[in-house]
Amino acid sequence: MTAGRGSAPFFLTRSRDIQLIKKSGRRVSVGLFNLQISPGMMPQDAMMGIVIGRRFGTAVRRNRAKRLFRELGRAVRPALIPGHAFLVFPKRDCLNVPFVELQTVWRNTLRRQRLARSGEEPSS
Repeated sequence: MTAGRGSAPFFLTRSRDIQLIKKSGRRVSVGLFNLQISPGMMPQDAMMGIVIGRRFGTAVRRNRAKRLFRELGRAVRPALIPGHAFLVFPKRDCLNVPFVELQTVWRNTLRRQRLARSGEEPSS
């Protein structure tokens, strides 16, 4: 099921890559999520991983948060600057805010951290 995803995978799935970012990345905390950023890890494209532990809540809540952040990642993918890998650690409050507000916080954070170009506004 690669339709619409482009030629290279976008989401990090290998445990080894995720652990490497956890060890070497710099952490950024926002009210609705945390980011762990590792520049220069991926030479060609930017890559994103979503990490949610059991403390987050039930499986339904964890899956809903993953779906939200996958959608946020796909929407901003064309504007991402190549060469960065980052992990998203959603916080419980992300499920209590409207999607538009979460999307605004997401895009502004990525721009502030220089992970996304500020001039492009991807369609959503």
